[in-house]
Amino acid sequence: MTEPESESEVTADLVRALLREQHPDLAELPVQEVAGGWGNQMWRLGDDLAVRMQRMDTSADLQLKERRWLPVLAPRLPLAVPRPVRDGAPSARFPKVWTVMTWVAGTPLDQGRITRGDHAADTLAAFLAALHVEAPVEAPGASDFGAHPRECTDGFEHFLRSVDLDGVAEVDVRAVWQDAVAAPAWDGPRVWVHGDLHPANVVVRDGTLAGVVDFGALFAGDPAWDLAAAWLLLPAGGAARFFEGYPRADEATVRRARGLAVMKSLFLLLMGQNGDRGLPGGKPEWGPAGKASLARALAGR
Repeated sequence: MTEPESESEVTADLVRALLREQHPDLAELPVQEVAGGWGNQMWRLGDDLAVRMQRMDTSADLQLKERRWLPVLAPRLPLAVPRPVRDGAPSARFPKVWTVMTWVAGTPLDQGRITRGDHAADTLAAFLAALHVEAPVEAPGASDFGAHPRECTDGFEHFLRSVDLDGVAEVDVRAVWQDAVAAPAWDGPRVWVHGDLHPANVVVRDGTLAGVVDFGALFAGDPAWDLAAAWLLLPAGGAARFFEGYPRADEATVRRARGLAVMKSLFLLLMGQNGDRGLPGGKPEWGPAGKASLARALAGR
């Protein structure tokens, strides 16, 4: 969870021009900007496709990782995920990578809500159980996503100093974080981990989870980074139901996951703030999402 460094201007005309150059058979499909996006900007292409344009991300590695591994993972996952269908190469018009992917239908959770809480908890547990299998040796390792909480203390402290806790006791926030820092490290196999499950990276339909997007942080390692989603995504009380359906998490992993949920909630709060204390490209709807998930994480299961 790093702050943005650069941004490239992307317009519908540019997207269409790139398609005409590299994939002319797709160039006449309707192009429509998709609200949101940070590291990458999404443009819907026709009914079934999307163009993922590198934006804030300063490296092509994240999109290249999606191109490499999503075709491997997607067939065995029980929720819809984007699948790369065409590669876009850097050019004089746009010096970064871009990818044509399948469109995942639904509303991003930061713009929608879950009304079928038990169903969503069961769905998330089934999705993560299917994802969290041992990864091959060549699978990408963890970077800033995937570290033990003790290695994320600088980021936690930065987020905590930068946000308005709005009545939440700092001592309670620190207690959950310190418990995660003290928890033993993951000693199981390197399993596939999405790494960045938050309300903008899942979509909902009919009141429950319908898809998962943005696998740029994908790595093999500690599943606690995904289990934090039990508090980040599900309504109050959903974490208990989730862990009933995902029984493989030991006590130490749950402790790390809960601390990571607190840190990620602080990040959402920071992204949602206006003014000098917020992050560039901040998203106002993330503030309430972060406040709600922080309360859930502090309450525990």
